[in-house]
Formats: sequence, C-alpha cells, structure tokens
Amino acid sequence: MTTKRTATRKSTATAVAVAAVCLLSGYAHAPAPDAGSCPTSPADSFWRAPVDALPVHPRSAQYVASIGAEAPLHPDFGSGLSDGRPFGIPITVSDAQVPESTVTLDYAEESETSGYRIPQNAKIENGPASDGDRHVVVWDRALCKSYELWDAHPQGGNAWHAGSGAVFDLRSNRLRPDGWTSADAAGLAVLPGLVRPDEAASGRIDHAIRITVPRSDQSYVWPARHQAGSAADPSLPPMGLRLRLKGAVDTSRLPAQAKAVAEALKTYGAIVADNGSAWFLSGEENAAWDNAQLDALKGFKGSDFEAVDASGLMRSPDSGAVAPR
Repeated sequence: MTTKRTATRKSTATAVAVAAVCLLSGYAHAPAPDAGSCPTSPADSFWRAPVDALPVHPRSAQYVASIGAEAPLHPDFGSGLSDGRPFGIPITVSDAQVPESTVTLDYAEESETSGYRIPQNAKIENGPASDGDRHVVVWDRALCKSYELWDAHPQGGNAWHAGSGAVFDLRSNRLRPDGWTSADAAGLAVLPGLVRPDEAASGRIDHAIRITVPRSDQSYVWPARHQAGSAADPSLPPMGLRLRLKGAVDTSRLPAQAKAVAEALKTYGAIVADNGSAWFLSGEENAAWDNAQLDALKGFKGSDFEAVDASGLMRSPDSGAVAPR
C-alpha cells in the first residue's frame, strides 16, 4: 500500500475558501472510460512517449541503488482489500450533472482554488477512514478534465478540504507553473500515470506509470514542476525522473495483466512522482484486477531497472508535449 506522503511542505499553510455553484448540462454518457472522446493525456504527451530507445542516464546506477537495487517491484493497486482497506487510487468517472464544488486548501498558493466538479460520492484512496495520502481523482469525460486532490476530506454537502489540488485539461500539454505542486509532489497529474484494468485487458498500456521512491533529491527535471527532496544529494532521484524496465528482462511467461504492465514499463517506463515506498507502481483500485496475476510483478527488483535520459524529449520547458522525432 502507498505510504503516507513524506514530501516537504511549506511551513505556513494558507486556507482559502472558494465557493461556486454552477450546474453542468449536456454530459455525455460514454460506455467505458477512455472510450475515445477524452483520453487521459494527449497523443504527443510525455506520458505516451516511448523511451525504450533513449540513452541510459549517466547516474542510473546511483539512482537505482538509492531506491533499492534489491527491493522488489510492487503493484500498489488491485482488487478487494489489503489490511482491511481497498488499495490503489480510485478513479471516479463523472458523466452526470455535477455542480462546482467548494474546496478549501492548505496549500492554496500552489493549487487551483476553483473549477473542481467533484461528485459527492467520489472515492477516496484507501477508503474514507484512511490516514494515508487520501487522493481523490475525478475523470470528467464531458469537459475532459481531471480534478485531483491530495489529503482530501469531505466536509458535507458539496464541500471538500484538501492539502493541495489541481485541475488538469486532459486535451492540453500545458504544465503547471514552475515550482507548483499538485496532488502529487512532482506537480504532475495523477490520472494519466495510473494503470487501469481495461488497458491491461486490451493487452497494451500505452503510457508511463506513476512510481514512488523512498527518498528524492531536492530537485526536479522536466516534466516535473516541484521537488519534495529529503536532501540535496545528486545520487538520489529527482522528481520527474524516467525509469524503465531493462529490455533484456524476460516478460514472456508473465500472466496477461502483469505482462501488460511489464511491457509498458519497458516501452514507456515509469515517472518518479512522489515519495513513498520503493518501486511502488500506481494503478486504479478496481475489482477487475486479478491480484494473483499482478503478484507476478513482484518477481522483478530494482536492479532490473535503469534510469533514462529523457531530456531529448522536451519540446519546451513549459509544455508536456514531446519534440518531433
């Protein structure tokens, strides 16, 4: 399960209340998530950029060692309960009329303070009694946006309180302002980096996967916008670092769901997005996962990975779009 966030936050929290009520109309009722009208990121996004042919980062061995060369890969998602709680980050899909929510935020200076349309029954990571990261992720397929909160607590009615939050236009490659966090320490969107069982069922996951590391450097690299480092140590991975499963690693005998994840890790890699447990991959909490299949991923360990120099993908520092190749 995801460990409680260890990101360094500003010492002074600013609580800002934002209230608005505006009913939506004309929501589309798509048959399944990501049915085509609203993918979780643009086709030219860094999330969807293959990294299997990119050069190994000069500090790859140091980064892998600091994360844990012998630590096992861990799918931090699945079906059912773990220690009595659901696990993974739930995705609340919004296809109904939802009013704009009132949201108060501890870190409002680096968050969107309005524009959230969060259903009252939105699911919270690890359940409503969780003392962990308590992510809320809403996929609004009508407006093609993602509303994301960290440390989210319902306040009754249509109100929420959270540590930080962000609203992402899923059709845009625009990054957050430089230095801003999001619902993730790296300042990135959470939704595009979650693996989902419908993707695995298709046999192809076509994007990078969110991953956590125990300690990070006090720096960040494109496309990340924020650091949460425990030390200024160049041997520690920066936020935004791209990691990939080595091409020579044999994935041929894995069960279907695990193989889809492993192949995505080879082709698209993983992106360091937050501090947490070593090699914890993020995915959707969903009953369609087969935990026995996912457990096969635990046979891989840190030494099966390498860090990638993804700097050549950047088109512009403030855009998540990749350069033409």
